[in-house]
Amino acid sequence: MTDALDGVRDHYRATGLTERLKIALTVLGPEDQRLTPQQLGALDQFHTRGLAATAELAKLAGITADMSVLDVGSGVGGPARFLAASYGCRVTGIDLSEPFVDAARYLTERTGQSKQVSFHTASALALPFDQSCFDVVLLQHVAMNIADRARLYGEIRRVLKPGGKFATFDVVANGSEPHYPVPWARTLATSFLLTADATHAAIEKAGFRTLTWQDGTEAAKAWINQLRTSGPPSSLNLGVVMGPDFAQLSTNLGRNLLEGRLGILAAVFETAPAKNGNHMEDR
Repeated sequence: MTDALDGVRDHYRATGLTERLKIALTVLGPEDQRLTPQQLGALDQFHTRGLAATAELAKLAGITADMSVLDVGSGVGGPARFLAASYGCRVTGIDLSEPFVDAARYLTERTGQSKQVSFHTASALALPFDQSCFDVVLLQHVAMNIADRARLYGEIRRVLKPGGKFATFDVVANGSEPHYPVPWARTLATSFLLTADATHAAIEKAGFRTLTWQDGTEAAKAWINQLRTSGPPSSLNLGVVMGPDFAQLSTNLGRNLLEGRLGILAAVFETAPAKNGNHMEDR
């Protein structure tokens, strides 16, 4: 497990990330100018469909202002800042990559949200929180980097309050081996994809009841096709975060989705035990 974690950490090492962000953000104004989460959306939403996907998942999870939310695999903090700004909730993010956490804290200072949103360097397999701390846990495009799904989903279950919600938006295997490199793995060595059915079974086995289950693959394909016809990206894009080869990573993700090698799922679960069986939507 240590070797796998080291490989994932290396993939997201992002040396000099905060300095690159400072330079890239000069197009939005001087260093002391307050930014909004929406202005950062093109470079801090590290998953298919970007900000729109985060907004839809938050709505499915029923987030409200009085909730405490944990974003597992928070990257540079885009979803956490968006949730705090949109709903008024308190959000905590954890990520394995120290440069990502440093960058998340910097960007959160730029949006003036440091009192409402915090970030910690930690593993999703050993969450640094007591039992029953959070009302909602989000997991977006993270699980494909984790081989031990039982431990991942068990940790999420542990830190959720009774009746808490677990909302996930993730990439799933869908047939043939994907083309690499992709945004989460440059080789098969750090990619641990499961099918949608295997993902569902692993989550329910960890003690969750399914509330909502949606196949987001077609929406992701439409998003990929729109990107292909919308011209070159702005200077504020995920290449700032992931480096000059991000264009290839992104191209392969699109190819894999369009060829049916990968799928996208969006789902919400509850910690309370099912009373009348599984209630599943859109499956």
